[in-house]
Amino acid sequence: MKFIVSSNLLLSHLQTVGRVIASKNTIPILDCFLFELRGSQLTITAADSETRMITSIGVNEVEEEGTFAVPSKNLLDALKELPEQPVTFEINSSSLEMFIYYENGKYNFVAQRGDEYPRSKPLHEDAARLELDAPDLLAGITHTIFASGEDELRPVMNGVFFDISPENITFVASDGHKLVRFKNLKTTGSEMASFILPKKPANLLKTILPREEGKVEIGFDANNAYITMSHFVVVCRLIEGRYPNYNGVIPLNNPYKVTVNRQNFVNALKRVTVFADPGTSLIRLSFSPNSIFISAQDINFSTSAEETIACLYDGANMNIGFKGIYLIEILQNILSEEVVLELADPSRAGLILPAENEEGEDLLMLLMPMMLNE
Repeated sequence: MKFIVSSNLLLSHLQTVGRVIASKNTIPILDCFLFELRGSQLTITAADSETRMITSIGVNEVEEEGTFAVPSKNLLDALKELPEQPVTFEINSSSLEMFIYYENGKYNFVAQRGDEYPRSKPLHEDAARLELDAPDLLAGITHTIFASGEDELRPVMNGVFFDISPENITFVASDGHKLVRFKNLKTTGSEMASFILPKKPANLLKTILPREEGKVEIGFDANNAYITMSHFVVVCRLIEGRYPNYNGVIPLNNPYKVTVNRQNFVNALKRVTVFADPGTSLIRLSFSPNSIFISAQDINFSTSAEETIACLYDGANMNIGFKGIYLIEILQNILSEEVVLELADPSRAGLILPAENEEGEDLLMLLMPMMLNE
């Protein structure tokens, strides 16, 4: 087999799909890239035990088609050191000895048999289908992924929940302390359906989608999803199980509403949270007409901090405690200039909403309170 390809083009695609490869694989061949040469198209696959990514690039001067697996570390380390230039791959089909020729030299190592590389399972015939714009999928994942869990005992929480209906598509993530519900009102499904996308493929998509254009097609059944973009395909095993009733934990009829400049609030929280107990990160918010008094203390080291910022609020005085690092994280994932806090009492979850949603979007974030020692 033989083909010629641009070194930079090949390297950029290898670096993207190579993010799938796990640091420790139980199946040794998964440390390799799978190369499939068909005509002038080179299809490259990288995978771990549950996720794979596939891409294709054009190559020149092809002699003999075939399939082989290339050790990922050898190939990436070799190509990183080359300036942009055509490189020639020659692979002996019987011995799998491989040569990469470049302007002033060559690399030489042994490939592996491509037919030993695990194949992905096809979707069932009754698989559901969904199509949405790449920026809409990116927005859904970006707004929610940070709130997903890490608990091995509750795997259904460790990803992004896609709740599809004929009215909208809702993206949800929660770790039990914070919850994000992001509705895309511009995109709808043909029927009621849902799936839980694991954190790893969600983060891969978050990296790829900013460079993608056009539509993204998602096909999924009870076990797997195929996510097809213009330049890449992500195939992953879905998280099995029933996602909790997220609407049931969102408090309604919150009488206390506070409007505050988001960046001013974040900056003040960052300054005060430095002096909170490192174990709890507890900060106290004290609301009074048109002001928020933010305070924190670490009794063990006799340190404390407090700051007052302006807001729009005309309700009764109220105190509530939150985990400072969680509240900062939530506010940093809202893009509007002002945010609205909706509160009921110190024992019920607080809602953090953008003062103005982007067109066709409905974003809601929820944070559970922490007990204050009055």
